Amino acid sequence: RWPNSCGQEGWDAVPIARRVIDSAHENGVPVIYTTGDSRADGWDRGSWSWKNSRTSGPPIKRDSNFGGNDIISELEPAPQDIVIRKLKPSGFYGTNMSAFLNLLQADTLLVTGTTTSGCVRATVIDGFSENFHVSIVEDACFDRSQASHAINLCDMNAKYADVISSAVTIEFMDGLPRDLFDLPTGTS
Repeated sequence: RWPNSCGQEGWDAVPIARRVIDSAHENGVPVIYTTGDSRADGWDRGSWSWKNSRTSGPPIKRDSNFGGNDIISELEPAPQDIVIRKLKPSGFYGTNMSAFLNLLQADTLLVTGTTTSGCVRATVIDGFSENFHVSIVEDACFDRSQASHAINLCDMNAKYADVISSAVTIEFMDGLPRDLFDLPTGTS
């Protein structure tokens, strides 16, 4: 019924991701969300339309009007947060991610989200390729299967990123100077 669902692991990661986000806010660390976006007619889906059969066919009737690319209320962005809409798995591909990170003078990415083997991995590899120090917050990421999650974390840890816990992530952010970044104000 829900072909793109990550199940209970996804819901278990939500409060952990919320703690990481709250710590970032408390410590003046920028928070950048990425989420999918596409035209209502699906024209811009590109390769998704031939590869991802899970989303082909008639739309699934939902019990709510909540869409698969909507950011859930438990993780709702704060006014100062940056939201990047993307068409492909990587948060970098075809977006302003590099420009925003350059504007922030960031050198490190702390990556959370879904799915570990898809969007997280694509973003990690592109961030590594852009010469950022990349860390993946293991318990704030999830995938459709525990095996895929574990194998991808193992592989990325060996090649592209450090895999760390949310506790280590929060401890790292707690040690940063509070005025390290010139953040958006979030005011109109």
